[in-house]
Amino acid sequence: MKKAILLLTVILAACSTATPPPPVVLPVMLETDSAFIDPSYPTAEVQLAAPNQAANGIEVRMQSVSVEGKSVNANVCFTLPDESDWSILSANLNYGGILVEEFGTTLVSVQEPANGSTGLRCDTLTFVVPPDADLSSTTIMINSIGAIPREGDYCALYMPKIQQSLLERGIGIVLDCMDVNGTLTMQILSIPPDMSQEQAEQIVYSDEFYTVKGPWSFSFNLAQ
Repeated sequence: MKKAILLLTVILAACSTATPPPPVVLPVMLETDSAFIDPSYPTAEVQLAAPNQAANGIEVRMQSVSVEGKSVNANVCFTLPDESDWSILSANLNYGGILVEEFGTTLVSVQEPANGSTGLRCDTLTFVVPPDADLSSTTIMINSIGAIPREGDYCALYMPKIQQSLLERGIGIVLDCMDVNGTLTMQILSIPPDMSQEQAEQIVYSDEFYTVKGPWSFSFNLAQ
């Protein structure tokens, strides 16, 4: 019994003298860490002299463009053809003969068409350029907008337009909407004898039926 008490005393003494683990210190994110722009990088903004462009029934407005460090940001608004989810599909920035085709978009606002009024969507387009890029003669070209069809859109919006286009081209593809598991789905009912099913699907589901092409071109000078 005495041995057991002695052993317990030794264990308790060891625990009392053990060094406690150091406290966990979480990193602190400084505000400048998330939006730091080197003072040597350019910062400028310009209002466009001709901010409005129209093509194929779509009006596009680009009122202002700015550069912050490596980012060229353009505020763009465009009219919506219908209630589909329209967005800018293709655009590029050209400065000094250098073409930048990769871009990002940030949604600013959407005003859906209602009661016969035209809808409007506004985005911020962002292109990345070197900080020493010469932006004294720059053009942003918006090549197309598009609305990737959602479930049910083919029957509700696109099938009549697709069928009419096929008839006008003399392509003997016949379409119809059929109930598939409770959902109206566009189906290819018949195709010309010299056409494969794959060829017919490529024609019917081409992005030309949910794309409006421009171009809408905007030129500006962002030199410091």
